[in-house]
Amino acid sequence: MFIKKIGIDLGTCNSVVFTPQKGVVLSEPSVVAVAVAENKILAVGQEAKEMTGRTPDTIRIYRPLKDGVIADYRVTEAMLRYFIKKATTVFRFLKPELLVGVPAGITSTEKRAVIEAGMAVGARAVYVAKEPILAAIGAGIPISSCSGHMIVDIGGGTSEVAVISLGGMVTCHSLRVAGDKMDWAISDYIKKKYNLAIGEQTAEEIKVKIGMCSFFNIPANKRLGKLNC
Repeated sequence: MFIKKIGIDLGTCNSVVFTPQKGVVLSEPSVVAVAVAENKILAVGQEAKEMTGRTPDTIRIYRPLKDGVIADYRVTEAMLRYFIKKATTVFRFLKPELLVGVPAGITSTEKRAVIEAGMAVGARAVYVAKEPILAAIGAGIPISSCSGHMIVDIGGGTSEVAVISLGGMVTCHSLRVAGDKMDWAISDYIKKKYNLAIGEQTAEEIKVKIGMCSFFNIPANKRLGKLNC
C-alpha cells in the first residue's frame, strides 16, 4: 500500500516541508494572522509575515512556536494543516506519516504536544527526531561512524550544540538563545544608540545583511586525531 511520507521542520521563525519524491517543497515563515473578534485564521506563512507591523487592532500576528516548541496549540495546528495541504498536491486522500524535527532539549510534554498536533491534522502516524541528528544527516556526516562529530545548530528560537557518534548523541546542550534574540539585540541597540524604533522584520534584515560566516583552515598539527575503534 502506498504511504505518503512527509518530513517537517517546525521552526520558531521558519518551517520547512520535505517529501522523499520532491525534496523541499515548502519553506515559509512560522507566522499566522488571526482576526481577533471572529477568532478566525486570515493568513499563514509568507502572507502573514508580510502583514507584520501593518495590521489594525482587529488583527493579531502570532508566532505559535516559541524557543522551538509549541506555545499556542490551536494556532500551530492550523499552521501545520495549511503547510501540509499546500505542500501535498497529490494523494491528499491518503493519510501521511509525519517525521517532525524537535529540539534535543524538548520535554516529554512538549514532545507529546507535537505528536498530538500532527495527529489532529490527519496524520496516520507522527514520529519525532532530534534536530542535531537530522542536521548531521542533512550535512552528509556519517553519524554511524565511531568518530565524534560536533554539530552547532543555530535556529530562530534555540541553539543546540551536540557531539554525535555511533548513530546517537554523546552529549548535547540546548540554549534558548538564537536568531530571535539577535534580532531583539539589534533592535534594542538601535533604539538606545539612535533613539529609533525598528520592527522585527527590519532587525532581521539588518542581521542577514551584515552577518557573515567565515571558513577557517585549521592546520593539520592543530586538528584532533580520530578515535581508533
